[in-house]
Amino acid sequence: MNYYATDKPCPRGEICIRGANVFVGYFKDPEKTKEDLKEDGWFHTGDVGQWNPNGTMTIIDRKKNIFKLSQGEYVAAEYLEGIFIRSPYISQVFVYGDSLHSFLVAVVVPDWDTVGPASKSLEIEGTNEEICRHPKINELILKNMGEIGKQANLHGFEYPKIIYV
Repeated sequence: MNYYATDKPCPRGEICIRGANVFVGYFKDPEKTKEDLKEDGWFHTGDVGQWNPNGTMTIIDRKKNIFKLSQGEYVAAEYLEGIFIRSPYISQVFVYGDSLHSFLVAVVVPDWDTVGPASKSLEIEGTNEEICRHPKINELILKNMGEIGKQANLHGFEYPKIIYV
C-alpha cells in the first residue's frame, strides 16, 4: 500500500499491538485468528496509522476497505463515511462492522457549531461530554444520518444501528 516505517517526517504502516490485554482469538474462527493474530503474539488490526511529530498516532487508512456482515452483505465503510460526513451535525465519522454481527456501528465526532445550538433548543445542558451522551443528541444525529442515507439510496444494512457520539 506504499506505507513505510521509513516515511519522513511521519512513519506509516499497519497498526500492530501485543500484550497481555490482547485477545487470544476469534470465537470459533481459527482461520481469521491465524490471519490477524500472529504466532509471535502481534495482533494485526487492519488499520494503517502514522506516527505524528508530537508522538501521537493517527489512523489514516484501512488495510481492507470492504468487510462482510454476518448475513453475507459486503460493506464499503469509506464510502459510507463519505456519505454520513455530509451531516451538519458530524465533524468526523468512523463506520465499523464485522462478520459476527448483522449491523453497523459508527463513532461520531460532533460538529459543535450545529450540535451546540441544537442541544440548547432541545434544552440539554451540561458539559460537552454530557451532551454527547444524551439520548436526544444520539437520536438527532442518528435520524439525520438516516435522512442523508435515504438521499444517497443506501440499502438498509448500510445504515448504522448504533452510534457513539
